[in-house]
Amino acid sequence: MYNPKSLIAEEFISDEEIRATLEYADQNKNNIELIEQILEKAAPKKTGRGVECAGLTHREASVLLACDIPEVTEKMYALAREIKQAFYGNRIVMFAPLYLSNYCVNQCVYCPYHYQNKEIPRKKLTQEEIIAEVTALQDMGHKRLAIEAGEDPVNNPIEYILECIDTIYSIKHKNGAIRRVNVNIAATTVENYRRLKDVGIGTYILFQETYHKESYEKLHPAGPKHNYAYHTEAMDRAMQGGIDDVGLGVLFGLDMYKYEFAGLLMHAEHLEAVHGVGPHTISVPRVKRASDIDPNVFDNSIDDDTFAKIIACIRIAVPYTGMIISTRENESCRNKVLGLGVSQISGGSRTSVGGYAGYSADERPHDTEQFDVSDQRSLDEVVKWLMDMDYIPSFCTACYREGRTGDRFMSLCKVGQIQNCCHPNALMTLQEYLEDYASPETKAVGEALISREIHNVTNPKVKAKAIENLEVIKNGNRDFRF
Repeated sequence: MYNPKSLIAEEFISDEEIRATLEYADQNKNNIELIEQILEKAAPKKTGRGVECAGLTHREASVLLACDIPEVTEKMYALAREIKQAFYGNRIVMFAPLYLSNYCVNQCVYCPYHYQNKEIPRKKLTQEEIIAEVTALQDMGHKRLAIEAGEDPVNNPIEYILECIDTIYSIKHKNGAIRRVNVNIAATTVENYRRLKDVGIGTYILFQETYHKESYEKLHPAGPKHNYAYHTEAMDRAMQGGIDDVGLGVLFGLDMYKYEFAGLLMHAEHLEAVHGVGPHTISVPRVKRASDIDPNVFDNSIDDDTFAKIIACIRIAVPYTGMIISTRENESCRNKVLGLGVSQISGGSRTSVGGYAGYSADERPHDTEQFDVSDQRSLDEVVKWLMDMDYIPSFCTACYREGRTGDRFMSLCKVGQIQNCCHPNALMTLQEYLEDYASPETKAVGEALISREIHNVTNPKVKAKAIENLEVIKNGNRDFRF
């Protein structure tokens, strides 16, 4: 039986409920009256507390996704843009992945790190190599990392991950520092999540890959990840271990996208129902080519238009969540979906173990890549590209460091008040980037952007302090935040 408050995977992600949802969506995909009601429900409303959105249930959102009327799709896109602006403004948070190790005992058929792949060399970074990698990332301008590692209790035990996090936070190179480490590692125990919390991680991210249990077990034929329930229930254990912010995601292309979409929203509803806090982020990766992996063998691939529609519908359904798109997607695709709901992107990314240190912006090793990087521009190029479109590249990590996580973050975000902190913080961290790392051309564009955007800080006291801090940053001081 479907029960969003259950802690049993097959009850809060009910196959029966998903199939009933897809049938309901198909029956109502051209029901204009119902669709208009759904869109009206989801629209931002001004209240005494700020701007609020009701969001949508997985059934309501699935009706929107199923609708193939072009005029209605344009209405969805317009609403997604409105919601994105209301909650996240024109800020885009920047991050980079850091691959620690590609040793893995699983046999996931879509990932080149699977145990049986003999084409790739296996590598695990030493602490000295991590120092070199993080120094290189700091020299690019990054302040936020997402660390990645294969599942291997011998080569990548939790003690190794914890040591790596301590090392990353300890590195202060020139004006650089990594201020937030998000963690994307295999499902683990409540006790291990507690240990991750204690070393100061930001968001714990775990992709479900697919919510369809039968497909999941076929795609993970051997290894610890084969256990569907243990994997699907990981976010509950993470929250029980004290981690406030968790990030969901599926790997689109592995199974039927409408099924995955419904399951993803059901998981978000479950977290909200049980813990009072939904996902801090939702990621939307697609299957990509890699060593030993041909994406064409998966017959559920989705085109860019469908991909954009999925992103818009997630934004409408879960208005408060951050949405992440990585360099799996090319510049054209990323451009298409930025306004529809995406709030975080990676830049200058390498998906190899040891892919940063010793390589120029134009060089990248391919022997240990987890997937092909479609957007191979440098961070500076991505930053300028965003600013040319009037987005604010943000290197802010203030909420995590000020304790605005979990329900404390959501209480501000859900009424649109988080912008009072995020907008000036984004401008100040962008100023840091411009002073320390930007090319002359990028710096000129950024200075002009900041001079325009500072006037959009509505609180007079915050605006005055932000202007003061911007000048102090130009004179060499760093790390100011609201």
